[in-house]
Amino acid sequence: MKVAIATHFPVDPLKPKGGVEAVSVNLVKGLAQLSDLDIDVVTLDTTIDKNVISGWDKVVIHRLAAKPGSVVLNACGNWKQTLQNYLEGINPELVHAHDTYGIMTNGLEIPKVFTIHGFIYSDTLLSNTKFAWLRSKVWRFIETRTWANQPHIISISPYVRERLAGIANGVIHDIENPVAEEFFNIRRAERKGTIFSAAVISPRKNTLALVKAFGQIAAEFPWASLRLAGTIVDPEYGSLIEREIQETGLTNRVYLLGNLGTSQIHDELSAASIFALVSLEENSPMGIEEAMAVGIPVLTSNRCGMPYMVQHGISGYLVDPEHADKISARLRKLLSDGTLRDSMGSIGRKIALYRFHPAIVAKKTHQVYLEVMHDEKYDQRS
Repeated sequence: MKVAIATHFPVDPLKPKGGVEAVSVNLVKGLAQLSDLDIDVVTLDTTIDKNVISGWDKVVIHRLAAKPGSVVLNACGNWKQTLQNYLEGINPELVHAHDTYGIMTNGLEIPKVFTIHGFIYSDTLLSNTKFAWLRSKVWRFIETRTWANQPHIISISPYVRERLAGIANGVIHDIENPVAEEFFNIRRAERKGTIFSAAVISPRKNTLALVKAFGQIAAEFPWASLRLAGTIVDPEYGSLIEREIQETGLTNRVYLLGNLGTSQIHDELSAASIFALVSLEENSPMGIEEAMAVGIPVLTSNRCGMPYMVQHGISGYLVDPEHADKISARLRKLLSDGTLRDSMGSIGRKIALYRFHPAIVAKKTHQVYLEVMHDEKYDQRS
């Protein structure tokens, strides 16, 4: 079966930027191991002026030149037409679209499935940017119309399925995101008291609350540190965090690491005592899955998709992300009890092997492809 995966895909597969790129690399790598699939990855690139075709790990990658501009306008206009024309030209038997590529493949008369990675309208509303409320309304209209028209949707979390209720008319398949196999092979070398978080630094990720929570317990654990990996995407919010660090005397305890490569993330996870992510809105964060694969206890928010990933009191803790004192209380508990950390980390790793291993996810995805190809809607078309 010839499958075209339309998605965000990094120039260097070893250096994905963001969750969708990481998921795409992991999934493509897993699918490429299945002998009955021929995989073409099709991605848009606003940094090139002509199309580039290359090969990677049994896969053909097509980078299409796309003019920069408004994402919302281009996803419904120029980019959409460019993508659809190209897909029709390479003539796949099935198209698997991810994220905004689902909008761009909407209406394409080729058997297809769409993986929803997030709700752009919700993320936009929490972005703290100009006219966020208005742009959120536009995105909501576009997204809900897209979901309603998709014949097959892959939901990466029960939270996604819940949000689609009453909107999606097609078949919904439940498949979680894959973690790169290397994360399951990282050897633990815990550095006492190291709290690690990997996410862009923004209001939606609620980084400031984590910094404040750490500040509340820093004196009790003088050996502890908070290490924050991620790009500051909101300069004003980044300044608030830097000011909080300075005013609380934590300049040598809280580290803003910036965007890290895969090998650096591996090193950070190897050393971490706790993985913490207290976002206000998430579907199925890759950082949590990767930490579980390594065997690290997770502290995360008690809302959105996160409670479906972490079992409270068993593989980690769920907290109210809007109360720093509740975050600090759970950090205190984990930092004080090494046996608890080991137990939670071990259970989390077993869960990750069963749910997030790329071979498991690829097998489930392949089954969906077969179902899509046997869908009566497409049988009638042929």
